[in-house]
Amino acid sequence: MFKYILICGVFLMLYHNSFCQDTLPEVSVTYFSKKVLISWTNPFTSVTNIIIQRSPDSLKNFKTIGSVLNVKSKTNGFSDYNEYSTPQYYRVLTTFEGGTYMFSQSHKPGIELPNGASEIQETYEPRDFPNLIKIPPIPPPVVKNIFVPSKMVYIDKENNVIISLQNVEKKVYTIKFFEPDGTFLFELKKISEPLLTLDKVNFIHAGLFNFELYADGIPLEKHQIYIPKDGQPMPALDASGHELK
Repeated sequence: MFKYILICGVFLMLYHNSFCQDTLPEVSVTYFSKKVLISWTNPFTSVTNIIIQRSPDSLKNFKTIGSVLNVKSKTNGFSDYNEYSTPQYYRVLTTFEGGTYMFSQSHKPGIELPNGASEIQETYEPRDFPNLIKIPPIPPPVVKNIFVPSKMVYIDKENNVIISLQNVEKKVYTIKFFEPDGTFLFELKKISEPLLTLDKVNFIHAGLFNFELYADGIPLEKHQIYIPKDGQPMPALDASGHELK
């Protein structure tokens, strides 16, 4: 009888561990088969991107390590297969239509549920005792504005700059590029192609750049582009185009 109860208990714990994912903006972070699994449940319908970040510090120095392809999935996750000699912390950045975003709390991976029943220790449900110390609730994440790229000047998958224009046969387009401090880089005059690709080598280095787009000499758009370093994903940026830390 005891053996039967123990087996049932292990089954219930495995079932609970498989389906109890935190709801965005919060996430579950655990070790699973020698890798770190970050998982969540998505209750939102206006999500535009879900970005996973890692840091050796729980408060800062976070770097983007990947993003999710299917942001509409109700349950999803991301696996980090790298091994580190020091503890790592993980958080998830969720962005929404309209340019708002929310960070999850940072988490160090929890311990994976053991495979053997003999390793399982008894746990007790906390009761409302008068002397019990209550942990204050975690404040909700701050919602801020995030960088929204231009629809006419943006970055493709190879980190080249794309210029997409309409009515090029009727209008005279000119575009100027600048360093963030205002230093002039170069200018393209009388653009005659509706879709133009500028190789990233024209910008000398990775990072943030300003541009000014004119149509028939009239300012059409002043905005920014961010060119990531080779081999690295596009980082999460704030409304001014600077990397979120």
